[in-house]
Amino acid sequence: MVPANININSIPMLNSLNFKSWKENLKIVLGMMDLDLALRENSPPALTHKSTSKEKREKKRWEKSNCICVMIIKRTIPEAFRGTISETLTKAKDFLADIEKRFVKNEKDEIGTLLTNLISKKYTGKYNIREYSMQIFPLASKLRVLNLDLSEDLLAHLVLIFLPTQFSQFKVSYNCQKETWPLNELISHCVQEEKRLKQDKIESGYLASTSKSKDKGKKRKKDKGAADTAPQNKQQKESNDRRLTVTFVKLKGILRSIAPTITHGILRKCVYEGLPELPKAK
Repeated sequence: MVPANININSIPMLNSLNFKSWKENLKIVLGMMDLDLALRENSPPALTHKSTSKEKREKKRWEKSNCICVMIIKRTIPEAFRGTISETLTKAKDFLADIEKRFVKNEKDEIGTLLTNLISKKYTGKYNIREYSMQIFPLASKLRVLNLDLSEDLLAHLVLIFLPTQFSQFKVSYNCQKETWPLNELISHCVQEEKRLKQDKIESGYLASTSKSKDKGKKRKKDKGAADTAPQNKQQKESNDRRLTVTFVKLKGILRSIAPTITHGILRKCVYEGLPELPKAK
């Protein structure tokens, strides 16, 4: 048997917004504790001297269930709210019915709320398609209870309308075919399309990253080539300068040996950056 304190603590405190969930949890807990008899059945007839042992056991069992149900109900409603309930209500079934009267909503208002929730269900990718569609079915069931039955074709169209633009090709294919799929089959096809789109996205991302890596490799190779070429060009220039300097020095010696008197004037006209300064002619 499940510990009673754990079950009771699972019943939320009643407030102005959670009556339905409060009532559902209350019934579940009392049922698990095998104490919901007073909510399911009316009180047995009063005992007499002619009552059988079986009738006495049933009466005792019902009274125990009724007493515990009332205590648990009172424990899970606000203290200020308890004072508004008549003390003459001693039966759990009547006690719960009196509370329910205070929280009954207008059916039209509830239908409007459910329809608003239904048409606002849009697939955002946070959940998969199947989980998204499972959020629609409970709303449709609640509307059916309120005598507003939504056909399966209408629900199928709602599923398609709320799909994002990534499913445009899938929508066109469905609208172009003559046959219509049952809702469950449509959802299965949507799940397959979702998987295909995810796979395409993964492959596109892989191709983009591969192309980017190749571009980076080419750039590094180009930068490396430019870096290797720069020292070579510098070395070549220095080598050419040394050759020119040697040639110029040799030329200076030849000119001085041929015509010492005009060597100075000729060499002054030979301006070359980086060459040693020539001595004046004697």
